[in-house]
Amino acid sequence: MSSAAAPVERGVARPNGWWGMAVFVATEATLFGTMIGSYFYLRFRAVEWPPAGIPAPHVTVPLVLTGVLVSTSLPVALAVSAARRGLAGRAWWALLVALVVQSGYLAMQIHLYLHDLDRFSPQGSAYGSIYYTLLGAHHGHVAVALLLEAWLLIRLASGITRYRLVGLQAVAFYVHFVNALALVVVGVQLSAAA
Repeated sequence: MSSAAAPVERGVARPNGWWGMAVFVATEATLFGTMIGSYFYLRFRAVEWPPAGIPAPHVTVPLVLTGVLVSTSLPVALAVSAARRGLAGRAWWALLVALVVQSGYLAMQIHLYLHDLDRFSPQGSAYGSIYYTLLGAHHGHVAVALLLEAWLLIRLASGITRYRLVGLQAVAFYVHFVNALALVVVGVQLSAAA
Protein backbone atom coordinates (compact mmCIF):
# COMPACT_ATOMS: atom_id res chain seq x y z
CA MET A 1 0.00 0.00 0.00
CA SER A 2 1.34 3.37 -0.98
CA SER A 3 1.57 5.82 1.89
CA ALA A 4 1.85 8.89 -0.30
CA ALA A 5 0.22 9.75 -3.58
CA ALA A 6 -0.44 12.90 -5.49
CA PRO A 7 -2.81 15.17 -3.56
CA VAL A 8 -6.33 15.22 -4.93
CA GLU A 9 -7.65 18.69 -5.66
CA ARG A 10 -10.91 19.73 -4.09
CA GLY A 11 -13.66 20.70 -6.49
CA VAL A 12 -15.88 23.73 -6.18
CA ALA A 13 -19.16 21.80 -6.04
CA ARG A 14 -19.90 18.65 -4.07
CA PRO A 15 -19.71 15.50 -6.19
CA ASN A 16 -22.79 13.49 -7.14
CA GLY A 17 -21.80 10.66 -4.78
CA TRP A 18 -21.91 13.03 -1.83
CA TRP A 19 -25.34 14.33 -2.88
CA GLY A 20 -26.57 10.77 -3.29
CA MET A 21 -25.53 10.03 0.28
CA ALA A 22 -27.14 13.29 1.46
CA VAL A 23 -30.49 12.22 -0.06
CA PHE A 24 -30.13 8.75 1.47
CA VAL A 25 -29.35 10.24 4.89
CA ALA A 26 -32.38 12.53 4.60
CA THR A 27 -34.66 9.55 3.95
CA GLU A 28 -33.12 7.65 6.86
CA ALA A 29 -33.53 10.67 9.13
CA THR A 30 -37.20 10.71 8.15
CA LEU A 31 -37.51 7.01 8.96
CA PHE A 32 -35.97 7.52 12.39
CA GLY A 33 -38.05 10.65 12.98
CA THR A 34 -41.14 8.54 12.39
CA MET A 35 -39.96 5.83 14.78
CA ILE A 36 -39.07 8.37 17.46
CA GLY A 37 -42.42 10.08 17.02
CA SER A 38 -44.10 6.69 17.39
CA TYR A 39 -42.08 5.98 20.53
CA PHE A 40 -43.24 9.18 22.22
CA TYR A 41 -46.81 8.78 20.97
CA LEU A 42 -46.94 5.34 22.57
CA ARG A 43 -45.17 6.55 25.71
CA PHE A 44 -47.57 9.41 26.38
CA ARG A 45 -50.61 7.22 25.79
CA ALA A 46 -49.39 4.49 28.15
CA VAL A 47 -50.26 4.45 31.83
CA GLU A 48 -46.90 2.92 32.74
CA TRP A 49 -43.70 3.19 30.65
CA PRO A 50 -42.01 0.74 30.55
CA PRO A 51 -44.86 -1.58 31.46
CA ALA A 52 -44.88 -3.62 34.65
CA GLY A 53 -42.46 -6.52 34.49
CA ILE A 54 -40.03 -4.74 32.18
CA PRO A 55 -37.09 -3.15 33.99
CA ALA A 56 -36.17 0.43 33.22
CA PRO A 57 -33.13 0.65 30.92
CA HIS A 58 -29.69 0.92 32.46
CA VAL A 59 -28.04 4.30 31.96
CA THR A 60 -24.28 3.84 32.26
CA VAL A 61 -23.53 1.16 29.65
CA PRO A 62 -25.60 2.74 26.83
CA LEU A 63 -24.02 6.14 27.49
CA VAL A 64 -20.47 4.73 27.50
CA LEU A 65 -21.10 2.71 24.33
CA THR A 66 -22.60 5.73 22.60
CA GLY A 67 -19.58 7.80 23.58
CA VAL A 68 -17.32 5.13 22.10
CA LEU A 69 -19.30 5.09 18.85
CA VAL A 70 -19.42 8.87 18.55
CA SER A 71 -15.65 9.03 19.08
CA THR A 72 -15.19 7.17 15.79
CA SER A 73 -16.14 10.33 13.93
CA LEU A 74 -12.60 11.57 14.67
CA PRO A 75 -10.66 8.82 12.85
CA VAL A 76 -13.14 8.98 9.97
CA ALA A 77 -12.58 12.74 9.67
CA LEU A 78 -8.83 12.14 9.85
CA ALA A 79 -9.14 9.57 7.05
CA VAL A 80 -10.89 12.10 4.81
CA SER A 81 -8.30 14.75 5.62
CA ALA A 82 -5.42 12.38 4.87
CA ALA A 83 -7.04 11.22 1.62
CA ARG A 84 -7.48 14.82 0.47
CA ARG A 85 -3.75 15.29 0.96
CA GLY A 86 -3.01 12.11 -0.97
CA LEU A 87 -1.86 10.13 2.07
CA ALA A 88 -3.43 6.76 1.33
CA GLY A 89 -1.64 4.94 4.16
CA ARG A 90 -2.80 7.35 6.83
CA ALA A 91 -6.33 7.35 5.46
CA TRP A 92 -6.34 3.55 5.47
CA TRP A 93 -5.11 3.27 9.07
CA ALA A 94 -7.52 5.92 10.37
CA LEU A 95 -10.42 4.15 8.69
CA LEU A 96 -9.27 0.82 10.12
CA VAL A 97 -9.25 2.28 13.64
CA ALA A 98 -12.85 3.48 13.15
CA LEU A 99 -13.89 0.09 11.78
CA VAL A 100 -12.37 -1.84 14.70
CA VAL A 101 -13.93 0.41 17.36
CA GLN A 102 -17.32 0.36 15.62
CA SER A 103 -17.14 -3.44 15.36
CA GLY A 104 -16.57 -3.67 19.11
CA TYR A 105 -19.47 -1.29 19.71
CA LEU A 106 -21.80 -3.34 17.50
CA ALA A 107 -20.72 -6.65 19.07
CA MET A 108 -21.45 -5.31 22.56
CA GLN A 109 -24.78 -3.82 21.45
CA ILE A 110 -25.85 -7.12 19.88
CA HIS A 111 -24.95 -8.89 23.13
CA LEU A 112 -27.09 -6.40 25.10
CA TYR A 113 -29.92 -6.67 22.55
CA LEU A 114 -30.01 -10.46 22.91
CA HIS A 115 -29.84 -10.12 26.71
CA ASP A 116 -32.87 -7.81 26.58
CA LEU A 117 -34.72 -10.37 24.44
CA ASP A 118 -34.34 -12.82 27.33
CA ARG A 119 -36.00 -10.30 29.67
CA PHE A 120 -38.92 -9.14 27.48
CA SER A 121 -40.17 -9.67 23.95
CA PRO A 122 -41.14 -7.31 21.14
CA GLN A 123 -44.59 -8.96 21.01
CA GLY A 124 -45.34 -8.43 24.71
CA SER A 125 -46.09 -4.70 24.67
CA ALA A 126 -45.96 -1.51 22.65
CA TYR A 127 -42.82 -0.61 24.60
CA GLY A 128 -41.08 -3.83 23.60
CA SER A 129 -42.11 -3.41 19.99
CA ILE A 130 -40.83 0.15 19.54
CA TYR A 131 -37.76 -0.46 21.72
CA TYR A 132 -36.55 -3.36 19.59
CA THR A 133 -37.52 -1.67 16.33
CA LEU A 134 -35.62 1.52 17.15
CA LEU A 135 -32.51 -0.22 18.48
CA GLY A 136 -32.52 -2.84 15.74
CA ALA A 137 -32.77 -0.19 13.02
CA HIS A 138 -29.87 1.73 14.52
CA HIS A 139 -27.75 -1.40 14.84
CA GLY A 140 -28.52 -2.17 11.20
CA HIS A 141 -27.23 1.27 10.21
CA VAL A 142 -24.01 0.72 12.15
CA ALA A 143 -23.60 -2.61 10.31
CA VAL A 144 -24.06 -0.82 6.96
CA ALA A 145 -21.38 1.71 7.98
CA LEU A 146 -19.03 -1.19 8.78
CA LEU A 147 -19.63 -2.77 5.39
CA LEU A 148 -19.01 0.53 3.59
CA GLU A 149 -15.80 1.10 5.54
CA ALA A 150 -14.60 -2.45 4.83
CA TRP A 151 -15.22 -1.87 1.13
CA LEU A 152 -13.27 1.40 1.30
CA LEU A 153 -10.36 -0.27 3.10
CA ILE A 154 -10.08 -2.73 0.24
CA ARG A 155 -10.24 0.07 -2.35
CA LEU A 156 -7.81 2.40 -0.51
CA ALA A 157 -5.20 -0.36 -0.23
CA SER A 158 -4.25 0.33 -3.85
CA GLY A 159 -4.14 4.11 -3.51
CA ILE A 160 -6.35 7.15 -3.76
CA THR A 161 -8.28 8.21 -6.81
CA ARG A 162 -10.87 10.94 -7.19
CA TYR A 163 -13.57 8.25 -7.19
CA ARG A 164 -12.27 6.72 -3.94
CA LEU A 165 -12.02 10.13 -2.30
CA VAL A 166 -15.65 10.82 -3.17
CA GLY A 167 -16.57 7.41 -1.78
CA LEU A 168 -14.70 8.15 1.43
CA GLN A 169 -16.41 11.54 1.78
CA ALA A 170 -19.84 9.97 1.24
CA VAL A 171 -19.15 7.19 3.74
CA ALA A 172 -17.81 9.73 6.25
CA PHE A 173 -21.06 11.69 5.88
CA TYR A 174 -23.00 8.50 6.59
CA VAL A 175 -20.83 7.57 9.60
CA HIS A 176 -21.26 11.04 11.10
CA PHE A 177 -25.03 10.72 10.60
CA VAL A 178 -25.11 7.28 12.26
CA ASN A 179 -23.06 8.61 15.17
CA ALA A 180 -25.33 11.63 15.63
CA LEU A 181 -28.31 9.32 15.39
CA ALA A 182 -26.81 7.20 18.18
CA LEU A 183 -27.06 10.21 20.49
CA VAL A 184 -30.74 10.61 19.66
CA VAL A 185 -31.52 6.90 19.94
CA VAL A 186 -29.80 6.54 23.32
CA GLY A 187 -31.60 9.67 24.52
CA VAL A 188 -34.94 8.18 23.53
CA GLN A 189 -34.02 4.80 25.02
CA LEU A 190 -32.96 6.33 28.33
CA SER A 191 -36.00 8.61 28.53
CA ALA A 192 -37.85 5.58 29.90
CA ALA A 193 -35.46 5.53 32.87
CA ALA A 194 -36.48 9.06 33.90
